Amino acid sequence: MIDHFTLKVSDYKRSREFYLRALAPLGYQAVMEFEGMGGLGVKGKPDLWLSQDPANVRPMHVAFAAPDRKAVDAFYAAAMGTGAKDNGPPGIRKDYHPNYYGAFVLDPDGHNVEAVCHRPEKPAPAPARERR
Repeated sequence: MIDHFTLKVSDYKRSREFYLRALAPLGYQAVMEFEGMGGLGVKGKPDLWLSQDPANVRPMHVAFAAPDRKAVDAFYAAAMGTGAKDNGPPGIRKDYHPNYYGAFVLDPDGHNVEAVCHRPEKPAPAPARERR
C-alpha cells in the first residue's frame, strides 16, 4: 500500500486549486502546507503532496480510487470545470477489466490524472411491491 507520493508542479498555487476542486468529490482536502508545497488527503492524512519545482516537472500518471461511478463522473466534471484537458471521459475500459470505470484528465502540468472505480454498477432498487 502506498502511504504518500509527491508530484512536482510548475506553479504550486495553481496546482493546489486544481487538485482541491478536482479531488473534492473523492473527499480530498488540504491537510498541510509549507512554502511552495502542500499535502492533500482524506480524513486529515496527506497522501498527495504537491511541490513547486518547475525545472523537474515530468508528467506522470496517477489514479485515485473512487467509491462508485458517480464519484468518477463528479471528479471528471469538477476537473473539467477547472480548465483541465480531457484525456478520456468517464466510461468502462473493457481492455482493463469488465468493471473498470474511469475518467482521465490532464492537469496544468500535463500529469494524467484519473479517478477509477472497479466495482460493478449498482442495480437500481426494485420497485416497492404492493401489499394485499
